[in-house]
Amino acid sequence: MIRYIDEHKDQFGVEAICRVLRPAVRGFITSRGYRAAKTRAPSARSLKDELLVPEIARLHVENYGVYGVRKMHALMRRQGWEIGRDQTARLMKLADVRGVKRSKKVFTTKPDPAAVKPADLVQRRFHAPAPRRLWVADITYVATWSGFAYVAFVTDVYSRRIVGWNVAATLKADILPCRRSTWPRGTQSARARSI
Repeated sequence: MIRYIDEHKDQFGVEAICRVLRPAVRGFITSRGYRAAKTRAPSARSLKDELLVPEIARLHVENYGVYGVRKMHALMRRQGWEIGRDQTARLMKLADVRGVKRSKKVFTTKPDPAAVKPADLVQRRFHAPAPRRLWVADITYVATWSGFAYVAFVTDVYSRRIVGWNVAATLKADILPCRRSTWPRGTQSARARSI
């Protein structure tokens, strides 16, 4: 309310603004209350807020902008500030910072709807008469402390053994273990038929 009066007092005057808005806006101050608020010394809370808001903004940037209220509150306590959790939330709102929310669903692949889908070369018949006749490949992901690890592997259908694999930090097409250096000798034709 004080800010609104400050913005418009040159155009309309303090008394006129308070007289018009007092019946319309419940709890609107009087002109006398406005003058008292302008001459009053800043409160201890507003002085502490002026000190803590830049500190919270600085710590948020130092911690890669990911800390939410809970972690920011713990960090402020470790820094020696006597601050409550609700106060931390209010100050983070004043500093216009917020924590990063975890995604509920992990998207490992984003298919291109316009891309041509690979042909099913085995027509869903996953049986082989002998070893090294049919190999299939798959990709999966494993959650680790430092992010996701993507694992690509090739399995011999007859023996159900993994014959080639590779691990990478990104899900790119070049992590597939389909390079000739990772395959046993004499399997080029089997690879061409099954993949």
